[in-house]
Amino acid sequence: MASVPSLASTVQQRLADALSAALPEAGSADPLLRRSDRADFQANGILALAKKLKGNPRELAAQVVGALPADDGVLKEVEVSGPGFLNITVGDGAIVETLAARAADDRLGVPSAEHPGTTVIDYAQPNVAKEMHVGHLRSAVIGDAMVRILEFAGEKVVRRHHIGDWGTQFGMLIQYLIEHPHELDHKADTGDAQTSGEEAMSNLNRLYKASRALFDSDEEFKARSRDRVVLLQSGDPETLRLWQRFVDESKIYFYSVFDKLDMEIRDPDVVGESGYNDMLDETCRLLEESGVAVRSEGALCVFFDDVKGPDGQPVPLIVRKSNGGYGYAATDLSAIRDRVQKLGATTLLYVVDARQSLHFKMVFETARRAGWLGDDVKAVQLAFGTVLGKDGKPFKTREGETVRLVDLLDEAVERASSVVREKAESLPEADRLTEEEIAERGTQVGIGAIKYADLSTSAVRDYKFDLDQMVSLNGDTSVYLQYAYARIRSIVRKSGDAKPAAHAELGLAPAERALGLHLDQFGEVIAEVAASYEPHKLAAYLYQLSSLFTTFYAECPVLKADTPEQVENRLFLCDLTARTLSKGMALLGIRTPERL
Repeated sequence: MASVPSLASTVQQRLADALSAALPEAGSADPLLRRSDRADFQANGILALAKKLKGNPRELAAQVVGALPADDGVLKEVEVSGPGFLNITVGDGAIVETLAARAADDRLGVPSAEHPGTTVIDYAQPNVAKEMHVGHLRSAVIGDAMVRILEFAGEKVVRRHHIGDWGTQFGMLIQYLIEHPHELDHKADTGDAQTSGEEAMSNLNRLYKASRALFDSDEEFKARSRDRVVLLQSGDPETLRLWQRFVDESKIYFYSVFDKLDMEIRDPDVVGESGYNDMLDETCRLLEESGVAVRSEGALCVFFDDVKGPDGQPVPLIVRKSNGGYGYAATDLSAIRDRVQKLGATTLLYVVDARQSLHFKMVFETARRAGWLGDDVKAVQLAFGTVLGKDGKPFKTREGETVRLVDLLDEAVERASSVVREKAESLPEADRLTEEEIAERGTQVGIGAIKYADLSTSAVRDYKFDLDQMVSLNGDTSVYLQYAYARIRSIVRKSGDAKPAAHAELGLAPAERALGLHLDQFGEVIAEVAASYEPHKLAAYLYQLSSLFTTFYAECPVLKADTPEQVENRLFLCDLTARTLSKGMALLGIRTPERL
């Protein structure tokens, strides 16, 4: 089905046509329409226009009002206010008809991009043979939401998980495994993803600690480990086979964590640092031949006028070290070449910690100078801030250790389950949840709470991790939104023979109008979030939708409305609210249980 124009865009078009008709000398002036507290919309564009035309703004505004179509069903009232503002109220029937068109469409009338590009999104980047901690949470959650939102908006999306699977530490690990060959053979063969994931990580952890202790205390082992790095980088088959075991074992663990996060990670999307190994030489050659990179003190470097150290000296991006080794820059630049030239990317989106902003600024500028990025291909860092504890300091355990991500997720599910159980016990016997349902809902609420707390904060800001607040039924939490959805499903279940149906002939109460106008903005919000990579704006929209529904429910009886038509119309508003909430939450990667 074709997309449904919002009331705002319809009103904008009516005003633009009236402006052109009343003031042809103005050309195609923008009415500058926005939502208003005084009416449904306010247009402010005539003020700027009056200055340009040297006319009286109130008189010009009156001329524009005179050129508007008489009683077209959309514009109920247009009044000139103050120094030439237009206050616009739309008809109740127009609100209901527009919402009915949205309800008739599976996509709720949200348009799909006419000329979609290809976005390669780099997110959820854990390290092989290392445990995932709270710092990995934001890249995974924000990245997953942006994948869903961009795909829904019509963009072709290619996922990339740039895992840390290369470098000097693997020489140490592989050498240790060669000398202690049975260390990776203790996996629990239970078939249970969670158990095998935990088991895989405990094996890797034990191996890492043992190899690190030996590396730090035994000079001969350290030398053998360094020789092993050379063998790894030169493609020695036996060394590569053992390296692959570390990668495979780590993936069992990664996938178990992503499964807890209710995120799908697919094998072909995992292309780690090693995936670009064969390109590094050529990347350096191309940069040097084009003059983008120059040799400095034996290293291959790129310099920038605006990047200087505390001493005022230029700080370069080092592509190849003086000892011939490659740094992150060479891998990241090779990945850009691969994503643009092989995957056909028009946008590269990196969901990466804000502390890496300078590195990516230098990498992107280098790629631009080399011609790999340009007017037709852009690279964007969706930078995110730090997760803080309740005390406002970086989130650590009481012992000062980094918090394990698995522990955090398990605790959130535990807390949420007790909230769900407490709420369930207050329900009538017939509506109570079984223990199995409480466990399932507890998982959905707990994981949803963590994701929403992250996504409802502007990505670049730090945020406090407070589980008590996250699973609260009050305030801006996912639980509040999930309960609003469950409450609507309960109303619809209790509606008996009455079915949701739009009645454009009915007048709307103020709370119905407010809810209806907000529902109509869904498509515009999706378009804005997809363009600006700001999922917190979708979270804010959904929270406001839930709040407006709560007011509507308190002020407008649904099943006990005055007439059968009013019951149907209010059920229709309930149903569309539920569908919009469910779709919006799904785009954030959060489930909406039918019963809570």
